[in-house]
Amino acid sequence: MRTVLCLSIVFLLGWQSSATAAPLAGSRPNIVLVITDDQGYGPVGRHGHPWIQTPHLDAMYDKSVRFDRFHVSPTCAPTRSALMTGRHPMRNGVTHTILERERMTLDATILPQVLKAANYTTGIFGKWHLGDEEPYQPHSRGFDEAFIHGAGGIGQAYKCSCADVPDNKYFDPVIRHNGKFVKTDGYCTDLFFHAALGWIKAVKDGESPFFAYITTNAPHAPFHAPEKNAERFAKLGFSDRAAGFYGMIENIDENVGVLCSKLEEWQLLDNTLIIFMSDNGMTGGTQRGDGPLGTQPDGTPMNTYNAGMRGLKGSAEEGGVRVPFFVRWDDHITAGRDIESLTAHIDILPTLTALAGGKLPEDQVEGRDLLPLIEAANADWPDRYLFTHRGRWPTGADVDEFKHKGCAVRNTRFRFVQNERLYDMLADPGQTTNIIDQHPEVVAEMRSVYDKWWEATKPMMVNEDVPMSKTRPFHVLFNKQLQESGIPDWEAPAL
Repeated sequence: MRTVLCLSIVFLLGWQSSATAAPLAGSRPNIVLVITDDQGYGPVGRHGHPWIQTPHLDAMYDKSVRFDRFHVSPTCAPTRSALMTGRHPMRNGVTHTILERERMTLDATILPQVLKAANYTTGIFGKWHLGDEEPYQPHSRGFDEAFIHGAGGIGQAYKCSCADVPDNKYFDPVIRHNGKFVKTDGYCTDLFFHAALGWIKAVKDGESPFFAYITTNAPHAPFHAPEKNAERFAKLGFSDRAAGFYGMIENIDENVGVLCSKLEEWQLLDNTLIIFMSDNGMTGGTQRGDGPLGTQPDGTPMNTYNAGMRGLKGSAEEGGVRVPFFVRWDDHITAGRDIESLTAHIDILPTLTALAGGKLPEDQVEGRDLLPLIEAANADWPDRYLFTHRGRWPTGADVDEFKHKGCAVRNTRFRFVQNERLYDMLADPGQTTNIIDQHPEVVAEMRSVYDKWWEATKPMMVNEDVPMSKTRPFHVLFNKQLQESGIPDWEAPAL
């Protein structure tokens, strides 16, 4: 039976207690990658969260290798482009989440293309957010199956090409399925997992291994959760926003449970690699900042829990970019281990390529293969620098004016933020004390490597001068189909 690999910023399937018996490279498992939107690191039970209940994610945590210092970008489209290409998002042209600057350059060879070249079958279910114009769509870039919404969120629309179907909602959304729009019945997260499982059931006995990319728009705002998931938090005194945010996460957890149980039922757990992750730091269901999340019944404020880290989504601080990264593969990797090495989203493509026995794109990949760390926690892992920039400067701006706004340089020990603050992340993980005056040689080195990186990256920001689209492709295509043939109901596959 084929090996299955499940990647999601949550890991879903099997568990193993023995050491790796065979090399993982070229083992060609099925792959399931689950990535959630705006969840961040804190809202997982095993990470110490005081309010939410995530029994299925906790079980995945227990059955996984956990990368505890895994870093992404401060916002969603940049992280997704780094995952797809193995290089920094700005080198894919992705410097924003809208305004044509979310479009991933067509010059890049991306993950589904690499896996298809290695004879994988590929599917995406949920959020794409790397270009809504036709050449940028997932079905044009290596995905055999595409069940997605448009823009960065269901119902979003901006004065550019980035826009979902008009007036779309989290409940009963219209979804683009392999190029045609369908009307669904149910809650968005439930639908994306159900569609993924239906597809897995259909392809699991084929000749090729599969890659299922399950990419929820939850728990991104607006914070609309099924009533059964939100009501417990409302009764505890949380604001509607916070109750919706946490309810969405508990709904994701339920779906992870369904995913794992179905993989077990179909006898896929021992030949499937599952990954669980998030795309950036948490929002907390609050307005920007670490303010209160409503009150407990006795009037005591409930504050945002972010595992003691500074910063939330959109920040170059640790709390804006550190996320869960659980990897589970029953009977193949040793579960229950924490990997403290500095790792990142740019490492996903080379890792999955190695698993699949594929070929890396030439002159593109900056990340590293994580398999040595998965196989042995004491594997050689030389220190390196990771570069963070939140981007999001005004369209047409001189990018050099924003060189140090929302940036950070990170190695294993230090985080250097906005060219003005230095933190020892081993001694001070909460970033409470700026030690820039104590380590002038570290600051000089980090400034130097960042300057070189910035100058090399600027020419690759290919979307900066692109004119805004005069049309919204999802609007145009939806209205055309509505007039010509209508929007049929989606027939949910039997599981």
